[in-house]
Amino acid sequence: MTDILLFASGDLRQSANQVCWPAQQAVEAKLTASLAAKGHTLTRAHPFKPDQGHGFLASQREGLDAFAGIDRHAPIIVAEAVWQYSHHILPGLMQHKGPILTVANWSGQWPGLVGMLNLNGSLTKAGVYYSTLWSEDFEDEMFQSGLDNWLATGSVHHDASHVTPFDPGTLPEKLVEKGYGIADAIRDAGVIMGVFDEGCMGMYNAIIPDELLAPLGVFKERLSQSALYYEATQVSDDEAEAVLGWLEAKGMTFHFGDTPQTDLTRGQVLDQSRTYIAAARLADDFGCEAIGIQYQQGLKDLLPASDLAEGMLNNDDRPPAPDRSGAAIRPGEAIVHFNEVDECAGLDGLITARVHRALGQPAETTLHDLRWGDIDRSGTEEGFIWVFEISGAAPPAHHVGGWAGTQSHRQPPMYFRLGGGTVQGIAKPGNIVWSRIFVEGGALHMDIGLADVVALPESETLRRLTDTTPQWPIMHARLRGISRDQMMGRHKANHVQVAYGNDAEGARQAALTKAAVAARLGISVHLCGEI
Repeated sequence: MTDILLFASGDLRQSANQVCWPAQQAVEAKLTASLAAKGHTLTRAHPFKPDQGHGFLASQREGLDAFAGIDRHAPIIVAEAVWQYSHHILPGLMQHKGPILTVANWSGQWPGLVGMLNLNGSLTKAGVYYSTLWSEDFEDEMFQSGLDNWLATGSVHHDASHVTPFDPGTLPEKLVEKGYGIADAIRDAGVIMGVFDEGCMGMYNAIIPDELLAPLGVFKERLSQSALYYEATQVSDDEAEAVLGWLEAKGMTFHFGDTPQTDLTRGQVLDQSRTYIAAARLADDFGCEAIGIQYQQGLKDLLPASDLAEGMLNNDDRPPAPDRSGAAIRPGEAIVHFNEVDECAGLDGLITARVHRALGQPAETTLHDLRWGDIDRSGTEEGFIWVFEISGAAPPAHHVGGWAGTQSHRQPPMYFRLGGGTVQGIAKPGNIVWSRIFVEGGALHMDIGLADVVALPESETLRRLTDTTPQWPIMHARLRGISRDQMMGRHKANHVQVAYGNDAEGARQAALTKAAVAARLGISVHLCGEI
């Protein structure tokens, strides 16, 4: 390799691309210097746009145009320091014949790692061969040796010794019977996932083809965001006020202000309460066991962000959501919500809820972004600790103090013009099961493992929040038996599903039962780390 082409996929929202562009520039400068030191030239395949103030590909059309004039066998680096919409660049990569390397900066500032993992999962689903690397300063041994290998061979291989194929035959008979019974109940009765428009933010990896779901007994009800918006307009002021009043009575803190452009307002939260009731009604109308709201595109121009609605839906202890006759919809039970219409998380979430209820364990579940991680700089906890963080969907049952330990801040204006409150809290210490369903080779797979949620000093939590997105809920997670680089090299998505066990043994039993359910349904299950 000599000349290498660089692509930078960005957000669809101009405001995000402009704010995040300096971080992307810094990454590109470091990559250019690293390659120059090895005798290679890195050339941008698409220009900086002075009129827009950034150099990202900001649409699928721009991506197709950028690929149209290049050598289809040229080596490509896709560099990501920000969240990106994979469909901006995926069509070109699917047609490309040369070696592909995805690279992200190891930083929590903007979700560059999250964006790269989403692109990696999308490429995996599409059957496109790629290599991947990440680095804090692009000078460390792992990055430099990996880059040397890619330059020489077009490939980078990561250690996957932590992954073991799951064999139900190794489990106790009672546990297998429990798992198989849950799986058979799903397949026999049929389960519906409500999907409020597919493909949120270009997440190709988050769409499960119907023909892969049907053999499991799981089916999609394709719903429209416009239907959700209309239904929200039909919720009365009194009904919305009752939801907010319930939250305030539970002790949830809302950081209200007077300027809707920058502050969280009571009106924004009331609209979120309307979305909550509307979503529950539509789930009830169509018999959906789980639903996914697209969240950022479409609805963001009509309603405040759906975060608060998602967190309420995912919690067993939640405000009454009245149907049109005034009766509560599924009282005392979460309606599984999968953020950003990630259908892989939706399938995982509904399996998780059924398993945990059957075992008498906490049924609340959510996805998180695999956002970033670091050692505990306070020195209280040893080893590498991940930051799991998501803008919406986190149930307050996961937080220290529950509802009373949950706060709501306005969503960052660059993402949400109409605002809306988050469901911010610090995940309580405990034992969790983590997992991810993904599509590879035209089939469904599940990676599953265990982790410990740890308590960090307030100063360290604040550092991690400040270095990421302080308005969002955070989970400090130490994966069992998996290093940082093993997880990054293996994971096929931006999201990871989590649920608590009653204790360490309870979490282990839940993980193995869930693995048995998935295997019975025909999903290839991979145990990761120490189970």
